[in-house]
Amino acid sequence: MSEHGVALRAVMRSVAFLSAGALAVPLLSGCSSEDPAGKPLAASDIGFADRSLVADGGTLRWAVDSVPDTLNTFQSDADATTTRVAQAVLPAMYRLDANGRPQLDADYLEKAEVVETEPRQVVLYKLNQQAVWSDGREIGAADFAAQWRALSGKDTAYWTARNAGYDRIEKIERGKNDLEVKVTFARPYADWKSLFSPLYPKDVMGTPDSFNDSARKKLKVTAGPFALQKVDRKDDEVTLARNPRWWGHPAKLNEIVLRAVPRDKRAAALAAGELDLAEIDPESVKRITVAAKGTRSATPLMGPGSNLDAADALRSWAVAKGTDEEAADEEISAREKQRKEVAAYARQQQALRGFEVRRSLEPAYTQLALNGAEGPLADERVRRAVARAIDREALASAVLTPLGLPAEPVGSHLALSGQAAYADNSGALGDQDTAEAQALLADAGWVPGGPLKKEKKKGEKAAGSKGEKTSSGPSSGSSSGSASDEEESEDGTYIVGEDDKAPREADKVLREADREKKQDPKKHQENGDGSQHLAQDGKQYTNKFQQGGAPGAYAPRGTAAPAGAAAGALAKDGKPLTLRFVLPSGPGSQTLRTVADRISGMLQKVGIRTEITKVADESYFKDHIASGQFDLALYSWPASAFPATDARPIYAKPVPAADGSLNVEQNYTRVGTDQVDQLFDQAVSTLDEDESRGLIRKADSRIWAAAGSIPLYQRPQLTAARKNIANAGAFGFQTPVYEDMGFLRKGASHPAASPTEK
Repeated sequence: MSEHGVALRAVMRSVAFLSAGALAVPLLSGCSSEDPAGKPLAASDIGFADRSLVADGGTLRWAVDSVPDTLNTFQSDADATTTRVAQAVLPAMYRLDANGRPQLDADYLEKAEVVETEPRQVVLYKLNQQAVWSDGREIGAADFAAQWRALSGKDTAYWTARNAGYDRIEKIERGKNDLEVKVTFARPYADWKSLFSPLYPKDVMGTPDSFNDSARKKLKVTAGPFALQKVDRKDDEVTLARNPRWWGHPAKLNEIVLRAVPRDKRAAALAAGELDLAEIDPESVKRITVAAKGTRSATPLMGPGSNLDAADALRSWAVAKGTDEEAADEEISAREKQRKEVAAYARQQQALRGFEVRRSLEPAYTQLALNGAEGPLADERVRRAVARAIDREALASAVLTPLGLPAEPVGSHLALSGQAAYADNSGALGDQDTAEAQALLADAGWVPGGPLKKEKKKGEKAAGSKGEKTSSGPSSGSSSGSASDEEESEDGTYIVGEDDKAPREADKVLREADREKKQDPKKHQENGDGSQHLAQDGKQYTNKFQQGGAPGAYAPRGTAAPAGAAAGALAKDGKPLTLRFVLPSGPGSQTLRTVADRISGMLQKVGIRTEITKVADESYFKDHIASGQFDLALYSWPASAFPATDARPIYAKPVPAADGSLNVEQNYTRVGTDQVDQLFDQAVSTLDEDESRGLIRKADSRIWAAAGSIPLYQRPQLTAARKNIANAGAFGFQTPVYEDMGFLRKGASHPAASPTEK
């Protein structure tokens, strides 16, 4: 995904099935003001236009993160591109609307309903009589039955990522005619609408060999507005072509080319005319925004005289002054290289004026995870103290306000605003309260000051010598050191709140500041941001080593604490309260690191130190989050329209496995309760939708109270789109309507708002 959440492929692959049925859509009327679900915080932004305004033909080049390893969404290595292809080429019985709620897809279904509840739940599907596979065969009961058998979990020869829901089916039969499919459940299943979306043909699902292999690299038979034409791994492209057998509104585009482009290279690819549509990072948003305003570079390298004649004159002057000719040539070469780079950048900016940024919020949220398996966070009081120390509103604002998006903290673990199960249950834990956080820590035995036991870690050297580094917290294999080491190495560890690891220069400056403050307090002033400086002889001293972190985070021992900071670190049984905070180090994770710095500053104010370790993206999830090698971490979960099914593995109580290990499923915080499990079980077995939603909200309240994870903010969705592209962009909850995408006719323009925005 992007820098606004972990969104690594490893993370999303492990939860890809959560997206397969939950990133889709048509329309739904707004909720009443009494509905706690409310409305989505941000509407979709897709450049809506009626089909009559969209030209026929054309190729849409759309950036993706990768060419997928498999085209089977039910396999463990499926990713976001797998889902995107499936949405365009395969049937889905239900798709999500703009509020993130499932709606029947009329292109495939005329009707679907529960027709019996006793002695068994029976769902009857009535298929659209025009719905056929690309080989001409009707979509029918045989396809439903083949998918059920493959995903039921009864045959381990099928390499499936999950069997949730399918394991509750007892049998699938043909109804009164070929257009009816009758599904009988062995156990009641509230989330039956999550099934058969997408639906694969029986040719794929019919045998373990075909399931495991045939749909990994190609899809011979499809049934959507587009068909899979080609997967080109050499050029990193997937080509979808208009399906001539599609019975719905014909696709406007001839082709959609999904092109794998790294996120940090997308702005250049857009400017070079290689892409029409791409999710981008905030830095690229700034570039497009500046380009739209027509801002020109003021560098003299772009003005008169920035040519080879000027370079020759510079060389002659340098030689006349006795400068070595070779040195002069190197200077000229460097200037010419810079001139070319600036010229290329200016050309890119000019090209980017043809694009606009479409903004919404992803159907996903970023959370702070607290590992409750061991260490200080095994104590619920400490977890709750961490949660009460954090200002979630400030964090959401820091990320979303600069992007022009609503900065409202997420109030639920199990749904997002607008979805049926959403309600703000954060009150079960409480708002930010420094005093309450400190009281909880004191109750848990963590008190300021006291003797600390010095434990030298294996392989650790004395800190402070040039080039020496302390050992890292988690077993990441990465080095750690003083705060200044953060600048030298992308992977490393530094401690926020530990006052004996500051660089020597910072030690000198801040000790001097403290000494002068004691001598003459009137000379000591405070900045508006809480940092301190001396107003003396017109000079201002600040701690330049803070790198945007908490005020005083790297101050040496003896330095006065900044305003609002804790009087001292907390300790218990001779050990300081220090939490390992693990973060990814890749270029797309800057926002996460900024959020982590702010969280560390908030925790420092209640006496909690954080040991921040930055690790390579590829090892972040597998080697740290999934294996439990962290105390604190930031990562994202996609939202689901079916939380009773999809969210249960994330919050289920870990149980001992047969080999003695702990089976955590996807509950990487290792925090769970029997009561939460029971509420999930009741919700998924209750066919009354209102009652099921009520049980989900109760489960969410219990999850908040346990303080294993703290939802922070819904992730921003920023998409660069060529200005004449219609019905594509930042979709929010809404599934793309692929057949409506295209380029506006000449002279046509986008209406002021789409139906979902009115």
